[in-house]
Amino acid sequence: MKETVRTAVRRVLTNYLVINNHRRTPERYAILDAVYSMNGHFTLDELGEKLCEEENFPVSRATLYNTLKLFMELRLVIRHRFQGSTRYEACYENNSHSHQVCTVCGKVTEVKSPEIASVISSVHLKRFRKDGFSLYIYGICSSCQAKITRQMKQVQKKASARKKLAEVGEKTESTVKKAETKQKKQTK
Repeated sequence: MKETVRTAVRRVLTNYLVINNHRRTPERYAILDAVYSMNGHFTLDELGEKLCEEENFPVSRATLYNTLKLFMELRLVIRHRFQGSTRYEACYENNSHSHQVCTVCGKVTEVKSPEIASVISSVHLKRFRKDGFSLYIYGICSSCQAKITRQMKQVQKKASARKKLAEVGEKTESTVKKAETKQKKQTK
């Protein structure tokens, strides 16, 4: 974590807690530091594991949840709901997010697109001030597409092999019938 970002997010949290007469607990600051030391998206469980194992600072699930809720209100963390899973991401000074979401494996990749940000910033909304945006682009990643293509080729090969076997079987059956007919004629 960059020291300037760490200092800034700690300052935002401290100011909020002081102004609103909330306690400045070590748990809140430990969770904030852990969030800003994680790379990319994380789940509540992953954050809890990081605090417990790496930081030796076990925190209850309820404390994690409530603290992340506070961080979302302060715009220090953003919550994403990706295909049945909830993930979080540190977002100080980065309130605009575009993501690719694979509908097969669930892999999420952040997309940096100045064109998208430019278009959204140029949109005029009545009686509304934009702070940021989240965009989710759903599709199939290249790994899953390659896997699907390989599976389709295998299915096609098997179908082709079955068709050839059926043709051979028909030829064999036809040959057997001809031989039987010929044998019947000879016996008469």
